[in-house]
Amino acid sequence: MSDTDRIVTQAEQLEHAFTIQPEAYVSADYARLERDRLWRKAWLQAGREEDIPAPGDFVTFDIGDDSVIVLRGDDGGLRAFHNVCTHRGRRLVDTPAGQRNTRGQRRNFICGFHGWTFDREGQCTFAQHREDWQGALTAERTALGKVSVDTWGGWLWINLDPDCAPLRDWLGPIPEMLDPFALHQMRCRWRKWIVFDCNWKVALEAFNETYHVQTTHPEFNVFGQFRGWARNHGLHTNIGYEAPKGQEQDQAKLRLGAGDDPRLSTAEMQVYTWENANTNTTRTLVDAALRLKDELPAGTPAAEVSAHWLKSAREADARRGVHWPVVDPAHVAKSGTAWQVFPNFQIGHAVNNMLCYAARPFGDHPGQCIFEAAVYELYPAGEAPATEWEYTPAEAWPPVLQQDFANMRAVQQGMKSGGFRGTLPNPYMERAIGSLHMNLARFMGAGAPRNLE
Repeated sequence: MSDTDRIVTQAEQLEHAFTIQPEAYVSADYARLERDRLWRKAWLQAGREEDIPAPGDFVTFDIGDDSVIVLRGDDGGLRAFHNVCTHRGRRLVDTPAGQRNTRGQRRNFICGFHGWTFDREGQCTFAQHREDWQGALTAERTALGKVSVDTWGGWLWINLDPDCAPLRDWLGPIPEMLDPFALHQMRCRWRKWIVFDCNWKVALEAFNETYHVQTTHPEFNVFGQFRGWARNHGLHTNIGYEAPKGQEQDQAKLRLGAGDDPRLSTAEMQVYTWENANTNTTRTLVDAALRLKDELPAGTPAAEVSAHWLKSAREADARRGVHWPVVDPAHVAKSGTAWQVFPNFQIGHAVNNMLCYAARPFGDHPGQCIFEAAVYELYPAGEAPATEWEYTPAEAWPPVLQQDFANMRAVQQGMKSGGFRGTLPNPYMERAIGSLHMNLARFMGAGAPRNLE
């Protein structure tokens, strides 16, 4: 069993208070080592299957110094290759300035330097004056470097390590927990990205815990307390909200409000979330919540309000051709609200929508990252909107996310201070942070959380 195999299968719970030193967030040497020890070893989410539906469709994905072309072959299967010409090292597919990646359709890939041409199988089909090499340009020498590629949940996944474990082994319990939600059937409502002045881990950790909600997002306090839990599962972490007795099925992100009249507070919370975050809900859920005051009498218990609201929304969606998956309430409760997929992807799931975050280095500077967010939901057949990754300045993101951005920038600044001795995460509500660094240290050889005496 390889070291990576042991990491994938080992599950540890951080049961004690711990601290994390700032090196992983601010050290340039650490950031450079991540390229070889982490990013070239891990399975990484690189796009959606629906972005490359037909033969010849392709999408690029960049991570650090590496760039990968993921394409649909003539047989409908997936291929992935290093985005570099085997002649002189020029990238085959350029990413225009200001774009996250390149997506398109090609019969072959032609290098812009000397015209070497590669087919959809990565074979070099043309090299000018090939005879000058006197037979040395063999197929093996000229073929594009292959990259492991697989799919799960509707996403494309790549791994730069030629000896990597299978994707399903890497994902551990995640498919079993999330497959019932039919994530592969959801489509993007919007997707945005930004180059942000913080380490990729600072960005990810702004969203993988619930401890910050009370202070960072005070507007939500009127709707109840958002106390959360986190559990480690090998490489990954499952997080969720604690729900009142009788409402455990609502631990997935179909958020209920609190208050004297749950009919009104549920509607108020849905409207606020829709208008200020545009995440974790849908227009159907909002409209169903707004009907509660007319469909239920005052004094209806919160659990009954919840059940009626979700039933009403499910039926309204069904009438327009959107069919929610049927998931056992116990499974919904166990699945929590989100999964942190090591190293850099988070899936916030529900039965009819999801919110996903990802963060990765921008170059090799420890204080910059590419942060991206995408919102998905179920649509009637053929009615999903056409979306592209939109570069969005911080001030143009939804207001709730701007609140998180303020923390990300300030945390990166503060961690560089000579007076900062290391983080002190909440050992219950911020356990996902400890899990991330515990697993990161196994790849990096340094930076593991330290128990506090």
